[in-house]
Amino acid sequence: MSSVSRGSLPGVTERERAASALEAETFDLAIIGGGITGAGLAREAGLRGLSVALFESEDFASGTSSRSSKLIHGGLRYLALGDVALVRESALERKVIFRLAPHLAERRWMVLPVHSRTALLKFRAAITTYEKLGAVERDDLHQNWGEDELAREEPELDRSEWRFACAYREYLTDDARLVLANLRSAAGLGMHALNRAPVTQIAVENGRASGVTAKCRLTGREIRVRARCVVNAAGAWVEAVRRLEDASAPPLLHLSKGVHIGIPATRLPVRNLLLLNTDDRRGVFALRRDEIVFVGTTDTTYGHGADLWPRVLRADVEYLLTPLAHYFRDAKIEIEDVRTAWAGLRPLVAEPGKPPTDISRKDEILMGRGGVVTIAGGKLTGYRPMALRTLEKVAEVLGRELPQAGEGGPLPGGDFAGELPGLTHELERQHGLARPTAQRLARLYGSEAHEVVSLGSESLAPGAPVIAGEVDWAVTREAAVGVEDVLYRRTRVALFEPDARRASAGPIARRMQALLGWSDAKTSEELVHAESRLAADLDFGSAPA
Repeated sequence: MSSVSRGSLPGVTERERAASALEAETFDLAIIGGGITGAGLAREAGLRGLSVALFESEDFASGTSSRSSKLIHGGLRYLALGDVALVRESALERKVIFRLAPHLAERRWMVLPVHSRTALLKFRAAITTYEKLGAVERDDLHQNWGEDELAREEPELDRSEWRFACAYREYLTDDARLVLANLRSAAGLGMHALNRAPVTQIAVENGRASGVTAKCRLTGREIRVRARCVVNAAGAWVEAVRRLEDASAPPLLHLSKGVHIGIPATRLPVRNLLLLNTDDRRGVFALRRDEIVFVGTTDTTYGHGADLWPRVLRADVEYLLTPLAHYFRDAKIEIEDVRTAWAGLRPLVAEPGKPPTDISRKDEILMGRGGVVTIAGGKLTGYRPMALRTLEKVAEVLGRELPQAGEGGPLPGGDFAGELPGLTHELERQHGLARPTAQRLARLYGSEAHEVVSLGSESLAPGAPVIAGEVDWAVTREAAVGVEDVLYRRTRVALFEPDARRASAGPIARRMQALLGWSDAKTSEELVHAESRLAADLDFGSAPA
């Protein structure tokens, strides 16, 4: 197995040093955006020997890259839209991500229930094509389930209605953790990065972009960075960054809101990943992750601009609950059963006249009048091929051919043999952890879970599978600067631990106070902000007038 590139992202106490380092050299590449697109590009550039600076306006993965369906998948439905090349690329890429980060690409069965044997045969044909495109290995080929198999595998499914199913392999991931893993790998290759540092200006010399100016939100310091090439990888904020280069840049994106809701598995006891039909002939997922099942997603035009926290509306929740009644008649899930929720914005490349459900998920790369390379659109699963295509444009700007590079070895945490159950058992045995805690740590941190436990194995809240060492790790290795960062994008408690959401906020704040020397007033401010954010997640209102 190739060696792992494991860097650390600069924390609060290192920001001045990091800012000075950014100003001290001329970089080959300055990347604007710290989501999966920017993170993947930074790593691929580093693997080819390029020097990289990266700036994120908010927190790393704070936008779309922490609000997805958490799937590494080819997108079976895109076959129906004719995007065969996109499906092939994504389906093949699943295996690459599994090799790089097996803890962040967990093989699971995606179950497609159907009414009849005729319907089963129809979907088998599509899934067989999908598997051929993805070069799926024999052990992972689809299975056809009848009533006996459904009774064993999904006993709560209404088998009087859904008598058959096709089960095929997909991969469950953690999108924000995948971003952080790529960023830390890039840091190990020499990347310099700052979060909470929005780019306010793109410098231009002789008509060409020559660097960027960013402003640190924590210190107020302006940071001027020289770069031979600038890449706009700002996701939903791509258009705003394009206007820094060219105030007259035309609109590019069609923003689509995707909502997910989390329901305790005690109320919705599915065992696998399910693909369910909706009344408007779409498909939504019901995805089991430990003791939570998250259901999503919606796909509706969002006309309010690139908001960091698009609101989850009551209508969104009702839309996602409706198909559950068709598949699980005894469950009787109500809005009050929803314990977590999140919404993200897909930055789709606009296709005039088409609703978001019909717009391709292909990426598009553009060159601005000042030579800024913009990457827009795309899917989480295809982040690496997107990065490679972007580097072709970067090479044009730099005026030189870039060397070839392989996959680059495992991402941080990905250097362990076998799959997650084996790592989970190892954590239980070596550290005396309860199985839910060990399983959760294995998923989030992979082989690095041992180091996380060494920083503090005590639970943050009674009965919660979240430990103190995770806070230390988030602050010292992953550039967490606030309680929200730790709750939402480092430990993922806000999304996947409904019983620990509120109870963990206070202990996280106090641990960060000790680590960072916060005053009591600062600690209280952070806690109030986090608790307000947690409450807003579940404040399902009506659409604004």
